[in-house]
Amino acid sequence: MQLMGTSTSTTSFSILFNSQRESPPLLICKNMGSTAEDKPQIPLLTPYKMGKFQLSHRRKVVSRSGPGSVEFFHIMRFMANAALEVLGRLLFFCWISILLCSWRAIIAAHEIVLAPLTRQRSFNNVPQPHAVLYYSQRANKGGFLVSEATGVSDTAQGYPHTPGIWTKEQVEAWKPIVDAVHAKGAVFFCQIWHVGRVSNTGFQPNGQAPISSTDKELTPQIRANGVDVAQFSPPRRLTTEEIPQIVNDFRLAARNAMEAGFDGIEVHGAHGYLIDQFLKDNVNDRTDQYGGSLVNRCRFAREIIEAVTAEIGADRVGIRLSPFANYMESGDSNPNALGLYLAETLSRYELLYCHMVEPRMKTVGEKSECPHSLVPMRQAFKGTFIVAGGYDREDGNKAVAEDRADLVAFGRLFLANPDLPKRFEVNAPLNKYDRNTFYIPDPVLGYTDYPFLDETA
Repeated sequence: MQLMGTSTSTTSFSILFNSQRESPPLLICKNMGSTAEDKPQIPLLTPYKMGKFQLSHRRKVVSRSGPGSVEFFHIMRFMANAALEVLGRLLFFCWISILLCSWRAIIAAHEIVLAPLTRQRSFNNVPQPHAVLYYSQRANKGGFLVSEATGVSDTAQGYPHTPGIWTKEQVEAWKPIVDAVHAKGAVFFCQIWHVGRVSNTGFQPNGQAPISSTDKELTPQIRANGVDVAQFSPPRRLTTEEIPQIVNDFRLAARNAMEAGFDGIEVHGAHGYLIDQFLKDNVNDRTDQYGGSLVNRCRFAREIIEAVTAEIGADRVGIRLSPFANYMESGDSNPNALGLYLAETLSRYELLYCHMVEPRMKTVGEKSECPHSLVPMRQAFKGTFIVAGGYDREDGNKAVAEDRADLVAFGRLFLANPDLPKRFEVNAPLNKYDRNTFYIPDPVLGYTDYPFLDETA
């Protein structure tokens, strides 16, 4: 990706907040160089251009061709003369208004990217007003946010109080949340998912069985609080003829996300959920064109990407993958081959970004030593490459400085520190997160009540 420098002497960065349960998500930008006046830049705290989106964190926003600059004046004067000659004064002003709206979206200095992190506070699968404060706390001028995982249909649910985007009510409920993020000058993507067999009949319409690539049942799992046990119902294997309908659900969810005002979508293909259940050979035991070979097992993911990119454009689509993880008993016998094939194949669709979980994160919240690396996937994918999984400030700086990633994703640290970019900038102490409040339905506790740095000084 082309890196865009800045003419200011201010520290710049961008951060992505992750939507996966217990997975670490925050986007951080790559070093873009500095002027003689700049103090030494930290790799995590420098601007990065992702497609049309300029990600950075700036105290003062300066655009070389923005309103008020000499360049901008000359450009606009040229446009005015041409428009007046060809279209007339009235048409000119209409055209300029449209142009300024689109230009503003491209040249804005996006500071913070918040990636998806499930919070389970969307009652009846409808986003709630308290999410306005939660997301706007983590939005800044130039930021890039990704929402919590959001269901594509009424069969996509597997956890209490997770949001959806398949109904008109849900789309309308997202709008004020998106508006609040945009009012802060940030870009907002919606992560869309289907849990597949990670569900039970209590979450499914009419008490039907969850759907999956397989009919193999998940064993009960200890929930994130370390106490409760999640029970799963035996899944129903999707027929070959049913799969296009699920693909279409993702397409419609992408369309609905645009209707809600989101700037793009991230397809959740990680952590043992439906897409991962097709990708991984420890789960996928199909004998049709969606099972068996590596190419066949990736067919479902490819068809979803084809559908959503055709609907909203590849420059508004990212994907999250975890080839090395064994979340929800979804492991693979050759994760290196799987990850590399996905990176190479998805790169051909010219997606905006690929967001991969580090091999060291085999299960949720547990980091372990691992000989594997995402570097081959990073080299194979031609768009922006995001890494996630157990990162801290030092580790993230190293990943960017060594060119192992364009962006780094943090989750729990950002959850507990809504001003994490500022804390990273000044190397301030971090709030400690409270795992017991991650997934409770309280609209304040453990959600919007974590203090900002200036409140603890």
